Amino acid sequence: MPDVTFLLAYAALGSMSGVMAGLLGVGGGLVIVPVLVWLFSLQGFDHTVIAHAAIGSSLATIVATSVSSSMAHHRRQAVRWPLVMQLSFGLLAGALSGAWLADQMQTAWLQRSFGGFAILVSLQMLFTVRLQPTRGLPGLAGMSLAGYLIGLVSGVVGVGGGSMTVPFLSWRSVDMRQAVATSSACGLPIALAGALGFLLAGLTDALMPPWSTGYLYWPAIAMISLISVLLAPFGARLAHSLPVHQLKRVFAVLLLLIGLKLLGLY
Repeated sequence: MPDVTFLLAYAALGSMSGVMAGLLGVGGGLVIVPVLVWLFSLQGFDHTVIAHAAIGSSLATIVATSVSSSMAHHRRQAVRWPLVMQLSFGLLAGALSGAWLADQMQTAWLQRSFGGFAILVSLQMLFTVRLQPTRGLPGLAGMSLAGYLIGLVSGVVGVGGGSMTVPFLSWRSVDMRQAVATSSACGLPIALAGALGFLLAGLTDALMPPWSTGYLYWPAIAMISLISVLLAPFGARLAHSLPVHQLKRVFAVLLLLIGLKLLGLY
């Protein structure tokens, strides 16, 4: 078991990701992955597995947060479950493919991939990029393809896909509230398939530390999942009393700096 200092750090990370998810609607993976890269480095993980362990563990934590979030949205009858079903096959296949692709990449390139993704999300948040609804939803083949692409990217960078699923559904004329709720439910197949992919991919990697299965590091997963689920409702309550728009811009700038750092640009 890791030193108690790191367990407390994982708990602090869980509280931060949970509150920010509730407050800003930002997926936990965008917070969890870069912090885990830093913590795993401090713990002395072999540098060749740090990014893989951070991304795989992040996906595993999203399982719990996605269940909690989608249940909350379901109680408000906002989740469009038929759309979740239409996207799910593609999401599952895409997330598994993303985990396989990540396994082929060296840590440096995996970190750069996350860095590039973080920059794109930060720019989207800073400039409030929204696709105007112009058309209806595609058929099953189109939904499966969209799900596959969303799952593929999510599996590589360790996120729940909300930053892609919400714009896609909104562009396809789904009400924004329903798009957000449906996206929260779509995080579950991404997280399950992606985490399973990283678990299987890392089974033969002897460089992972104790308390790991494949590229999943259980002490971090357990602490982050528990605390983030508990504190997400608190973040949602804060959203009614804090300047969310300004806070989202501050987070976007922080995310931009993280992305540039992971790309080695400063």
